[in-house]
Amino acid sequence: MKIDGYTRLAAVVANPIKHSISPFIHNSAFQATETNGVYLAWEVKATDLSETVANIRRYRMFGINLSMPYKEQVIPYLDQLSEEARLIGAVNTVVNQEGTLIGYNTDGKGFFKSLPSFEISGKRMTLLGAGGAAKSILTQAILDGADQISVFVRSSSMEKTRIYLEKLRVETDFKVDLYDLENVQILQEIIHQSDLLVNATSLGMDGKSSPVPTNLNLPPQVLVADIIYQPFETVFLQWAKSQGNVAVNGLGMLLYQAAEAFKLWTGKDMPTDEIWQSLTEKYH
Repeated sequence: MKIDGYTRLAAVVANPIKHSISPFIHNSAFQATETNGVYLAWEVKATDLSETVANIRRYRMFGINLSMPYKEQVIPYLDQLSEEARLIGAVNTVVNQEGTLIGYNTDGKGFFKSLPSFEISGKRMTLLGAGGAAKSILTQAILDGADQISVFVRSSSMEKTRIYLEKLRVETDFKVDLYDLENVQILQEIIHQSDLLVNATSLGMDGKSSPVPTNLNLPPQVLVADIIYQPFETVFLQWAKSQGNVAVNGLGMLLYQAAEAFKLWTGKDMPTDEIWQSLTEKYH
């Protein structure tokens, strides 16, 4: 990689972030597309966030990615928001368009790009969880023309989720159905009417837990996805595969949300097949 006076910077900003694989993905893409850029991971204190955003302009950077806890906190420092970022209320990519800073959220697009031979338009989705990743998947599904969406959350999150879904309904005219995750009978009924089942909770990161009881039955048409990629195959995905269903983990979402950001910054397509190969070797 040649670094010279024309090299432009991009970075991921979060706390903590040193473990991030985004530098590996983006630097591989810069190299493969012969783009004169370097991508770093910046562990930034909350008090330094506004200055960090100001540096995007100051240093003529491509832009930044954001992870926890700054996806919402960054919004006041930006000039514009894309439609999906506004609806989600969170930004994971800032683009420097000749000094104008525009916030995007590429998580939902990245998620749907990662699904094998699947279009959400006209389909029914069951979504487990209502955190940041769930909101981006949910919002993108609405924007992409999903027919019907059911969200299941723990009873402690019901009220907060209801408020968000009501705001979405006002903005998009789309009514999302909300249920208690503990209500296994309804969960089973709804899954049987679905085309896509997504775990967007953190349940399964420990390699032992699952967001659903493993005695539930899956109809053969349901595609099952988990946003977790470490472990590579969660208990939830093992359960889906044991019933013969196609099941995908969250590594593709990570790659394709990065590809969307890369395209916004450079105008170039990220060579995802090539990078996917390296990622699976690294994490499998």
